Amino acid sequence: MGRQFDGGYAELTCVPVRQVIPFTSSLPWSVLGAVPEMLQTAYGSLTVGLDIQPGQTLLVRGATSSVGMAAAVLAKRKGLQVIGTTRNPASADRLQELGVDHVLVDDGPLARAVREIVPDGVDAALDLVGTPTLMDCLHATRVHGVVCMSGMLSNQWTLPDFYPTGDIPSGVRLTGYTGDATDLPAAVLQRFLDDVAAGTATVPIGKVLDLDEVQEAHRIMEAGTAGGKIVMVTASGRSS
Repeated sequence: MGRQFDGGYAELTCVPVRQVIPFTSSLPWSVLGAVPEMLQTAYGSLTVGLDIQPGQTLLVRGATSSVGMAAAVLAKRKGLQVIGTTRNPASADRLQELGVDHVLVDDGPLARAVREIVPDGVDAALDLVGTPTLMDCLHATRVHGVVCMSGMLSNQWTLPDFYPTGDIPSGVRLTGYTGDATDLPAAVLQRFLDDVAAGTATVPIGKVLDLDEVQEAHRIMEAGTAGGKIVMVTASGRSS
């Protein structure tokens, strides 16, 4: 929506039935609206892109993005040790509240700092920043470990003069994830919503704004000050 067809800013719209996931919940729409795309991307990246396993170490590059926060929550629930990065040192407390074990300030190459925590390199790395940090993530990952690039927070989409044999460390695996709604099982969505309602899972919401405040939402997003997912609600969403 907003790419292949219109409707991203509509109060009412039609979507292909394959994008509809049934659920039951009494959570407010301001919470429900934050979950599906964020959860689908985080869940798909961790499962399809990285095939994470309990007990592994995970590096989340861009951990203060909504997808990064969701990935950290999911990874901790599965028993992983999580290293998260942020450009803003003030965000460290927020990440630790979500369960992130180690927070690194992303002010340049971090592979050496990651290996000070995990000497052999992490088992898995989720890169949400994009091509500027991809090479560094590869060098922070162990032999037979996996790096999955799922985000473009840097707005840089390609890697000039990429030489796979020379740029990818021997034995490190590189994948990508660009899935859609069909990658998020209804049972996974329902279980997550139930856990949120029970207080055992967190939805990292930064700002909730009315639909007519969409310009302000974009200003907040561009400034990187949301501190979590930005949710737009309609008048009906406010009253429900």
